Amino acid sequence: MSTLAGLSRRLGTFDAVAIGLGSMIGAGVFAAFTPAAQAAGSGLLVGLAVAAFVAYCNASSTAQLAAAYPTSGGAYVYGRERLGPWPGFLAGWGFVIGKTASSAAMAMTFAAYAAPPGWERPVAIAAVVLLVAVNYRGISRTAALARIIVAAVLAALALAVAAAWAGTPGAGTDMFPGGGLLSHGWYGILQSAGLLFFAFAGYARIATLGEEVKDPRRTIPRAILIALAIAAAVYAGVALTLLAVLGPDGVASTAAPLADAVAAGTWSWAAPVVRVAAALASLGALLALIAGLGRTSLAMAREDDFPRWFAAIHPKFQVPHRAELVLGGVICVIIAFADLRGAIGFSSFGVLVYYLVANVAAFTQPAIDRRHPKYLQLVGAAACVALVATLPLEAVLAGLVMFAVGIVYRAARLRRRTSHS
Repeated sequence: MSTLAGLSRRLGTFDAVAIGLGSMIGAGVFAAFTPAAQAAGSGLLVGLAVAAFVAYCNASSTAQLAAAYPTSGGAYVYGRERLGPWPGFLAGWGFVIGKTASSAAMAMTFAAYAAPPGWERPVAIAAVVLLVAVNYRGISRTAALARIIVAAVLAALALAVAAAWAGTPGAGTDMFPGGGLLSHGWYGILQSAGLLFFAFAGYARIATLGEEVKDPRRTIPRAILIALAIAAAVYAGVALTLLAVLGPDGVASTAAPLADAVAAGTWSWAAPVVRVAAALASLGALLALIAGLGRTSLAMAREDDFPRWFAAIHPKFQVPHRAELVLGGVICVIIAFADLRGAIGFSSFGVLVYYLVANVAAFTQPAIDRRHPKYLQLVGAAACVALVATLPLEAVLAGLVMFAVGIVYRAARLRRRTSHS
């Protein structure tokens, strides 16, 4: 591991949980249930349970590794330490490239809710600039804003759920039509699990901040599992509400199911709250993504997998300021010029590779570092491979191209390093 200057430990358990929740309870809670219902109908509830269990397997592996390697970088560091430089690089590359595109998409999602027509791209760029500035001022500022956003989103979701139930007479009478939970078959359920799994993936952001958490061996595992449990409860409550009010066909036919569920009842005055909550949730996810990207890039620069220039830490604010500024600029360029509808399909592929490396790395840990049984790592790794099969073909192809580019890039850096030594 690198011996370069480290970051300051400023985050407690509550701060780490807030950042993890800000990553998980993002815009997905307002949109992910539509494709899940199209795939599985009311069986999305089973898909949600499968996704939550897979997320738990991955989270337990991540927590176990983070306790043993409490530094910035997440699965990039774990892969290097347990499996070797190449698996670590593939995990880090998948995270940085995939999540950079995801950040651009999340900024555009925020703008779709918050910007006047025609102003989406400028507003999205402004949001990125603002959140990069918050991150630049230190991790304590990032955690403080994350706490505010998470509290506001949870309050708005609670109001939306209450409005949907209280304002809709007869809610819950048509949740399981036809064949019930299994009406779309097990393949449909697995498809819904693959779609909903990514709504839980934000807990990895806690691990990427491992170098800035107080008492990391205790705090990181606790924060990861607390954040995952809260997110799972929130998603379950929203899923039951949507099925009860709209029915599976209604959920499958709308791009904004939660807003429609509120509008269907007598509390239609609460509908604007859903729009505000979706915008805030997008900002919260974007904030955590920018923080995680900066720390993973820092770790990769320390090992010379990225330019060493990225490894600089601001002397006052104690953040990887160069990495954050460059990545923020790249995100803004993507927003300005890319067609994001087709630009981020490979992000899901990258997430699965990231967690596959984490599970395999955790499986190799010695008994002294083990906190969870090995079968959880085996299940997590197998699930990552299986969920790839549920991705669209174009997403898999884009992911393979992304990793091929990364392999060529690292091979070129190694060749140049060898020729200069």
